[in-house]
Amino acid sequence: MESLTVASLQMNTVFGRPLENLEKAKKLIFQAAETGADVAVLPETWNTGFFPRENLLFYADVDGRELKREMGAIAKQCAINIVAGSIPTLKNQKIFNTCYVFNRRGECFSEYDKAHLFSLMDEDRFFTPGNTLSRFELEGFRCGVILCYDLRFPEWARLLATKGLDVLFVPSQWPAQRLAHLDALLTARAIENQVYVIGCNACGRTDDTVFGGGTMLVDPRGEILAKADNEECAVYARCDAGILKNVRMSMNVFGDRRPELYRF
Repeated sequence: MESLTVASLQMNTVFGRPLENLEKAKKLIFQAAETGADVAVLPETWNTGFFPRENLLFYADVDGRELKREMGAIAKQCAINIVAGSIPTLKNQKIFNTCYVFNRRGECFSEYDKAHLFSLMDEDRFFTPGNTLSRFELEGFRCGVILCYDLRFPEWARLLATKGLDVLFVPSQWPAQRLAHLDALLTARAIENQVYVIGCNACGRTDDTVFGGGTMLVDPRGEILAKADNEECAVYARCDAGILKNVRMSMNVFGDRRPELYRF
């Protein structure tokens, strides 16, 4: 496929109401499929909000079984790929912040546990960090996913890029007060790695945090293809294989790297 049409679904998640949020996510995915999107993307912790400290274990989906059942059925019914944001999961008696990816047949074929936990909001006290990269292919495009705070660690995205990357998905629950940082970091990751970066932020608020929306999709030149305001919506953009090729031919960033200098 020469292009990939992506729909980032900026959700106003209702804190601690997973069933209500699931119905909302389903509706947005159906709408994305009807418009012809190849991929639908959900925000971080879209089913619970970020994040229920009390009774977190109650909300944790054991091995992602419920999500796989629900999202697998939707992906198959709509014949759409889904990067299912993230949800709290329970695996081997530990709670992770996990993203699952589904193909058009409804198969869950990739998962990623958030590696960098946001200590400012005590995420590191309640979740276990993941240790592995997420790499997968969608419609011929080499893809990866990182979650929210991961974006502040350029080494993590760069490691993905050095293994071959065309599209980087970044589901998040990014606060409104630091939205300028989100814009800058999404753009930087796109330019420095010569990839499409697909942000998908939440909007709305919990009792003490306002989430900023501002979902943004950036091409490998750093050009903003689409950007949302702070309302619930779907944001669409097309990833073009030709643009990826032209950018990489015009500036040989990866050929000019000197990895022997970058050891810490």
